[in-house]
Amino acid sequence: MKDRVTLLFILCFLLAFLVIFQNYFNTTWAIIFLVMFMALYMVYMYIAVKHQRRKLRKNPIVYDERVTPFISILIPCHNEAVVIKETVENILNVDYENYEIIVIDDRSTDNTKDAVLELEKKYDKVKALIRDEDAYPGKSAVLNDAVKIAKGEAYLVFDADARIKPDFIKLLLTKYEGDDVGAIQARKVIINANQNFLTACQYNEYVMDTHLQIGRDAVKGAVELRGNGELIKKNALLDIGGWNNETITDDLDMSTRLHIKGWDIRFVQDAIVYEEGVVTFSALVRQRRRWVEGSIRRYLEYIWDVLFTKDMSLRVGFDLIAYISEFLLPAWLIIEIIVQAFHFVKGQQNYILSSAILIVVVGLFFASGLVYSFRKYSHYTTFKAIIQAIITSGYFITIWFPIVMFIVFKIIFTKRTMDWGKTQHGVVAQGCGEMI
Repeated sequence: MKDRVTLLFILCFLLAFLVIFQNYFNTTWAIIFLVMFMALYMVYMYIAVKHQRRKLRKNPIVYDERVTPFISILIPCHNEAVVIKETVENILNVDYENYEIIVIDDRSTDNTKDAVLELEKKYDKVKALIRDEDAYPGKSAVLNDAVKIAKGEAYLVFDADARIKPDFIKLLLTKYEGDDVGAIQARKVIINANQNFLTACQYNEYVMDTHLQIGRDAVKGAVELRGNGELIKKNALLDIGGWNNETITDDLDMSTRLHIKGWDIRFVQDAIVYEEGVVTFSALVRQRRRWVEGSIRRYLEYIWDVLFTKDMSLRVGFDLIAYISEFLLPAWLIIEIIVQAFHFVKGQQNYILSSAILIVVVGLFFASGLVYSFRKYSHYTTFKAIIQAIITSGYFITIWFPIVMFIVFKIIFTKRTMDWGKTQHGVVAQGCGEMI
């Protein structure tokens, strides 16, 4: 109910603001101002990244052998019999000694329980946690149960399909030190990018996310956890009261609560966790729908805390505003073009041409960011980067815009549910799952 009321209030306020603004001012200038704000912020991030890289070339950050916290590696499983054995054995090859692995079977209906118990029997570092059939559902509840038996000073969370290289933990720990550091996120990469068109688009989507995460880390902004390959310090987790059992996106919810409490989240580009991209359109929509709903709900849940917390740094607060503006701009542009088209049909004074030009400019601005990301992090040729930017832009418009609209209506008109929308693992085609 709180989410519904908050969202309705925000939408009514925005609508009233836009109507009043459009009646008395040329909104084109307002949109131009917003675009300039976003562009300047991206330039600021670009300069910060360049400066950070220059410093790293002179003084590279290397793993300090004295930094050896005991790490509890947590792997939640629900019907993951196909992949869990290979995942655990991959992680056991890590070049780090001070850890334990807790594999949690969450009420599976396949052979996951047997696979987990067999892994515990076979490997000394592996513990099995079998949840009761009537246990509270959701990844957050699974992780909260695992923490009760974990011995670690920090918790490293993997999905059941995760793949890493032996130096993963040591790379992650290069940013572990610092009393304000509460969590660290690894770079996520789609392992089966070559399987089909959808997995290729997801790979590009993750590359864009890497670009934004690196920029946010460089300005010490609001880096976000991504669920897979995230390390959370025990004292930070205790400070925010553990994972939130009432959220469907445990990582995004935790990110916001950590920032509200003043904890810093760092991003390590070189520590890569590979995961499967979903291979069907229905599975992709189901997964992204959960991500969008969880992202929107966490802002509705914590909006007043974000606005009035005394612990969050100014940089993080500013970064959050810039991030939210990226979601507001498309809606603003759509409303603007509709209103101007209405004035045009009525024969009234309008700015439809300038609004249309502005939409093209915004599209080019977004596409240029994609091209830069693909050139920098995927090492595409300029031509391939441009083609992939066009394809990925179409993918974003086709997938994200309708889902955002659907979730807004869902929050307003339907009862809140814990619709997890589990992602199916173990569907990587042969020859499509090699690590880069």
